[in-house]
Amino acid sequence: MISPGDPIVRFRGVRKSYDGVTPAVSELTFDVARGEFITLLGPSGSGKTTVLMMLAGFEPPDAGEILLDEVPLARVPPHRREIGVVFQTTALFPHMTVAENIAFPLDMRRVRMQERGARVGRALAMLRLTGLDERHPAQLSLADRQRVALARALVFEPKLVLLDEPLGGLDQPIREEMEDELRRLHRELGVTMLHASRDQAVAMALSDRIAMMAGGPVRQFGTPQALYENPVSAFVARGVGESNLLPGVVEAIDGDEDVATVLLECGFRVQARVGDCGDPGTAAVVVVRPERIAVVAAVAETMGAGALPGQVVETMYRGDHVRLRLIIAAERAAPVEVIVKRPVVAGLAGITSGANVALAWNPFHACTFRLEHES
Repeated sequence: MISPGDPIVRFRGVRKSYDGVTPAVSELTFDVARGEFITLLGPSGSGKTTVLMMLAGFEPPDAGEILLDEVPLARVPPHRREIGVVFQTTALFPHMTVAENIAFPLDMRRVRMQERGARVGRALAMLRLTGLDERHPAQLSLADRQRVALARALVFEPKLVLLDEPLGGLDQPIREEMEDELRRLHRELGVTMLHASRDQAVAMALSDRIAMMAGGPVRQFGTPQALYENPVSAFVARGVGESNLLPGVVEAIDGDEDVATVLLECGFRVQARVGDCGDPGTAAVVVVRPERIAVVAAVAETMGAGALPGQVVETMYRGDHVRLRLIIAAERAAPVEVIVKRPVVAGLAGITSGANVALAWNPFHACTFRLEHES
């Protein structure tokens, strides 16, 4: 018996290249559990859309196997895969009404007229499109066109819905509105959704798990919190949330404390927990989130061991926080820029442009990686 949480999709050693040389994806192996919302996150060219197109049946893999409900999909044509697809462009038929667009998958499946009308009515209500059924796509707002595309993908009750950057062309207020819509639909319907996006904020807001991609294999697959708090590389840290990446060289590793000492290029020694950073002497990068850095308007000595002297270059008010751009550098060393986020409720207390400050972080709130993992 199949139950919620069982794998509905399995990728096993899947490879795909469009030119026979450069991999779009390689050694792709992961499972999607029934009812999950998974986001494939990465920059353009990282293979996100390729994964969706192979799953939908629009592109064949070069090697490996893709299974849906334990059925290999290699010989299953796209229209028999029971998969709904929503594109960024919505791909609605301009000559059809909203109701006709939504009914199109049912027409293709020869659903009876009475049942088709009932399903379209439910889809209109579910996507808050009631009263718009006789309009054409050109008469709709961007958000409503995206709702119609979602209704069309859901109306035939698919096993799986693929979302190829459906929010990518929307302005922020509309995007946030559609994020709420997607969360509601996923919660109410329990349908499995596989979503491709370049927008890390959207991925963090919507996903049960995120697969971080960069062309080739998945770099890291886990919950948004896991990727944010415990990235396996500087690439993942930079791709999920904002990070300061401070280059240097590993000087020592304390295995008992799981802490590395790194001599930064800007001339200071700092400590951070050990990631995949290599042995002493290895070129490395220390990754620390802007909100994890404490800063005060004082000389570094007042903050104790590990504090660094800096100078405020710019302060930027962002409503819920103040964003500080700082410069740190030892004598005769190249300066490095550091971004700090300070809650508005904490106040600035003398932290203004041009002020000398001290900054520090808990070593376990930063991590050290090999330098080549930055990109």
